[in-house]
Amino acid sequence: RGFQVIDTIKTRVDAACNATVSCADILALAARDGVVLLGGQTWTVPLGRRDARTASQSAANSQIPGPSSSLATLVNMFSNKGLSARDMTVLSGAHTIGQARCTTFRQRIYNDTNINAAFATTRRRNCPSTGGDGNLAPIDSTPARFDNSYYRDLVARRGLFHSDQELFNGGSQDAAVTGYSNNGASFLRDFAAAMVRLGNLSPLTGRNGEVRRNCRRIN
Repeated sequence: RGFQVIDTIKTRVDAACNATVSCADILALAARDGVVLLGGQTWTVPLGRRDARTASQSAANSQIPGPSSSLATLVNMFSNKGLSARDMTVLSGAHTIGQARCTTFRQRIYNDTNINAAFATTRRRNCPSTGGDGNLAPIDSTPARFDNSYYRDLVARRGLFHSDQELFNGGSQDAAVTGYSNNGASFLRDFAAAMVRLGNLSPLTGRNGEVRRNCRRIN
């Protein structure tokens, strides 16, 4: 949802400077500006990325953790990309904005035991045990503000995804979650730094890749 925003940006950028700015750079800048517009901290986005000529849905599904992932899986998948467990925990804070489909959190609200009972009851009202897969719920308690509510919710056992609550469930990331829940400024600062590290993971530059004319497909 929302990719039409990227299409509009690409059209306007190319009208001013044709075939120069990649979709990868546009996405990186839009992510930063979206965070800032919702109250987060800015960061300098390194530019010069080029767009891939291939894509793999199977690679995305196998290399990006899902909403039912365990803490061990989360740590391992980020480690495989050169990111630390702390990076994983602070980047998970992106879940402070947005909505999620019922199918992604149904298991959590019906089967998990480390969940606030009132919170589970509230979420079940719009997410039945069967059906309603596309019904939406906010991922944290302030879904239109980029703040540290996500971490305060985890401490209160109100994480929407199983994978979210794994960050605060008697494991290695409890201290980091508690710290961010108490200090929103440190979350915003660390998130900005981690986004730069994330954006520097094996970018295509120079003669590699291409500058797409349409961000939805290769040239």
